Amino acid sequence: MSSMMKMWVSFASMGFMILAILTIYVSRYKLKKGFFRFITALIAYVLMISGGLMMAYIVLSGPTN
Repeated sequence: MSSMMKMWVSFASMGFMILAILTIYVSRYKLKKGFFRFITALIAYVLMISGGLMMAYIVLSGPTN
């Protein structure tokens, strides 16, 4: 993977983590219905896990040529 592509993947993973933080906040403090809270929390955790896995891949893949 090229250096430029790694940069974009790392930006995407940071964006996923920011979206996860915002949706967890909405899920916990703004929503009252149980079903909608569950759906937004599920989306947030999926975003956080995928963002973490992408960032781990970028860090562990090492430097580029």
